[in-house]
Amino acid sequence: MQRTFKIPESVLVIIYTPAWDVLLIRRTEDDPLAPAFWQSVTGSKDTVQETFQATAIREVHEETGIACGLDPNQGPVMLDWHLENVYPIYPRWLHRYAPGVCFNTEHLFGVQVPAHTPVRLHPREHTHYQWRPYLQAAACCFSPSNAEACSMLPRFAGKGSAI
Repeated sequence: MQRTFKIPESVLVIIYTPAWDVLLIRRTEDDPLAPAFWQSVTGSKDTVQETFQATAIREVHEETGIACGLDPNQGPVMLDWHLENVYPIYPRWLHRYAPGVCFNTEHLFGVQVPAHTPVRLHPREHTHYQWRPYLQAAACCFSPSNAEACSMLPRFAGKGSAI
């Protein structure tokens, strides 16, 4: 049986309220260097053909239970921030990728939800969640690209393009 490797193309989705409180979720993985591994919604494409937009919508629903999409009449709208980060994959996760793959391309999105939106975590991936003001959220993030995205929220909240 051939091993399936992760695709080195992923999304980072900042979920936030009108007051710019950001949803952070804690990963199930314990890491002695980062015991409180807080992050926004992230995830890799399932297939090379899957669009970043489809990945973002799928990952938000899988990880938080929040349904979002394209139509503002049917719920929160996913906004493409038209930003990408390219970064080296952490050495402890390189085994998940094909041999020779060292970098990941991460596409950024945002989705505004009403305050007090219910969150249903995927228990195999995350253990806790919290809402934090955007700068406090940035300070809690393990990933530098995630922290930067949280701190940029005022620049992108309500902007970008619906997908």
